[in-house]
Amino acid sequence: MKNETPNEGRGGLRERVRGLRVTLWTLIVPPGVWAVHFLFCYLWVAVSCAKLGAFPRFTTAFLIGTGVALAIIAASGWVAWIQSRTPGDPPPHDEGTDIDRLRFLAHATMLLAALSFVAVVFTAAPALMLTDCR
Repeated sequence: MKNETPNEGRGGLRERVRGLRVTLWTLIVPPGVWAVHFLFCYLWVAVSCAKLGAFPRFTTAFLIGTGVALAIIAASGWVAWIQSRTPGDPPPHDEGTDIDRLRFLAHATMLLAALSFVAVVFTAAPALMLTDCR
């Protein structure tokens, strides 16, 4: 067994994250998670109000779903933040090199993750505050 200090373990994780391949698919993870969360929230409330005639009372399941969505978006943003810090030339990343493409996609993913995080919070807020189907 290898004896690691806590900093070496984190450095190893950062190096593994930095070594991941960033594609356009990684760019759509944060807004995709927000879209699924949005659909879940509004369908859940609409079906509950239509079928039960009352506002849904399953706030625990709703909070767990919101927490999972926020965790996935935060993890995606963290990975993008690590990858955007890849050593190289300063911005703008407009060269045709692989490193510039990686940093550009990572920066765009980081910004989309921040936007999606806020969007999930704003999507969840009405469902947590409202108590009537009117």
